[in-house]
Amino acid sequence: MKIDQLIFQTLGERAILISWEEKIEKNILQEILQCRKIIQKNYIELNVEVINTYNSLLINYGLGIENIYGEISLLKALLVKTKLSKKIKTNHYVLPVCYEEQFALDLEEICQHKNLTSEEFISLHTSTNYTLFFIGFLPGFLYLGGLPKTLQIPRKKTPRLNVKKGAVGIGEKQTGIYPQNSAGGWQLIGNCPVTLFDPSQDSPSPFLPGDEVQFKSVSIKEHQEILRQVELGAYQIQKLEK
Repeated sequence: MKIDQLIFQTLGERAILISWEEKIEKNILQEILQCRKIIQKNYIELNVEVINTYNSLLINYGLGIENIYGEISLLKALLVKTKLSKKIKTNHYVLPVCYEEQFALDLEEICQHKNLTSEEFISLHTSTNYTLFFIGFLPGFLYLGGLPKTLQIPRKKTPRLNVKKGAVGIGEKQTGIYPQNSAGGWQLIGNCPVTLFDPSQDSPSPFLPGDEVQFKSVSIKEHQEILRQVELGAYQIQKLEK
């Protein structure tokens, strides 16, 4: 762990931010997630909250930190002696997506811009294993990195005021799913009928940063049947053995 390459900052009196190089890369995520695990393990009695983004860790202490610079020194000492393994254990999920026109509001325009047929677009989008970098801006929203370069496109200049629950979108190097109705500026290409966040469950989201997600194309009929199973509480997200 090269501590001199990390940036430690205070955020008010209750939090410390550790920042890595500003890139969306899987190897950086692996290092961040291992550091998060180490901090959580060593700070269990303090009950701190450790949240990751693409290239940072936010450590929220809840109460004010008495000696903020001393605390940063302790964190550096903890991380500098840590030997990072090559990879942490993760899960691999398969999520159904219907790419039909009624859901794929921007797909035709994207295909024209990229000189692709809809079939070619769908094939590229479903043949990729995406990495879950973190969960936000809505509870259960999956920020999935690894979108093929051929499909990369900026987000919409003017966000939509009402994006439907389950909408699958792309923006820049990412793809993601809206877990509830929301405003949003991602380019919409389909709909996933699976519930991604359920606050009534002990674990509201089954996904964790570092997990891999792949999409599977389904028809309108299959989409409706999955919705029915979800409403009955009978649908189980497909998880592949790694």
